[in-house]
Amino acid sequence: MASEIFGLSGPFHLTVVDWKNIHHRRSIAASLVQGVYTLECDRQESRQGPYALAPPWWDFFHFQLIRVLVDEADHSIFGAIYEFRFPSSYPNHHFDQHQNSPRFVIAFRGTIPKSSTRSQDLMLDLKVIRNRLEESSRFPLAMQAVQNMVTLAGAANTWLAGHSLGSAIALLAGRNMVKMGCHLESYLFNPPFISAPVERIKHENLKHGVRFLSSAITAGLAVAVNGRGQSSKTRYPFAALSTWIPYLFVNPSDPICSEYVGYFEHREKMVNIGAGAIGRLATQNSVASLLSGALGQEMEPSHLLPSAYMTINRCPCSDIKQAHGIQQWWKLETTSTLAARLHQFT
Repeated sequence: MASEIFGLSGPFHLTVVDWKNIHHRRSIAASLVQGVYTLECDRQESRQGPYALAPPWWDFFHFQLIRVLVDEADHSIFGAIYEFRFPSSYPNHHFDQHQNSPRFVIAFRGTIPKSSTRSQDLMLDLKVIRNRLEESSRFPLAMQAVQNMVTLAGAANTWLAGHSLGSAIALLAGRNMVKMGCHLESYLFNPPFISAPVERIKHENLKHGVRFLSSAITAGLAVAVNGRGQSSKTRYPFAALSTWIPYLFVNPSDPICSEYVGYFEHREKMVNIGAGAIGRLATQNSVASLLSGALGQEMEPSHLLPSAYMTINRCPCSDIKQAHGIQQWWKLETTSTLAARLHQFT
């Protein structure tokens, strides 16, 4: 309950927002995602009117909730569309600070381990693992909402944000919009990376060796599949996605997203040791997608990213729940433990 109350756990220190400040934008994007979590919890607990806990998560930052996205399978709220309303009470000298603000933010929640949502959420988690999220009940609704907002306000005025399962939805929607020529500013918190847990290996040389072997196998399999003419002619070129640079937020202690750390850092190490060609080929394929393609079942690895502005939170965590939590991304005390770096596919 405490995590749902903005006055107890939210970034209420942001009384004046500078939209040019990445820390402020990150905190607000994460808060709007928390707003979706709390909307669904309000629904489950029948909290309405003055008893609802969700509104402060967007009201505090001068957003208005204009629509909720509801999964028809279990009637749960899995997403929300917010519209930013410039506060008329702000002094004129604050106007410039809002020049980088979005008009709309489309946010998606992750899994809620409660009886009303557990079954459907876990079913979608399984689809993420199988790389079949597009076939879920939620993704078509999410994709249509994104397209509608972009048509209304333009790509430059529309943001995506999501956490965990919701981050997977935002990532896939963002990739699809790139294919339509639209690049959306996106905030992906703890997105799932489906892979063997290589990042958990503590010995650096062993970890690098395992990754090198994995890259060699993946690259070799890609060459074999392509040589047999089994590669898809309809798959969107991986390199063409590289101009979209979402903000990616990961915690190395979180097994759900930690492989993104090794995914990007290993690619650079491959270049440094003269194996950049292998790294480039491996980074755009997964063994599962290659095998599926060879069997005639096309499966694009939607969790793979050519480019990202990745922020790593190295703050010590007491457990996996804390390492995976959305709250870490707005806490003032964790700002000093964040390390950000641009990774671009060239």
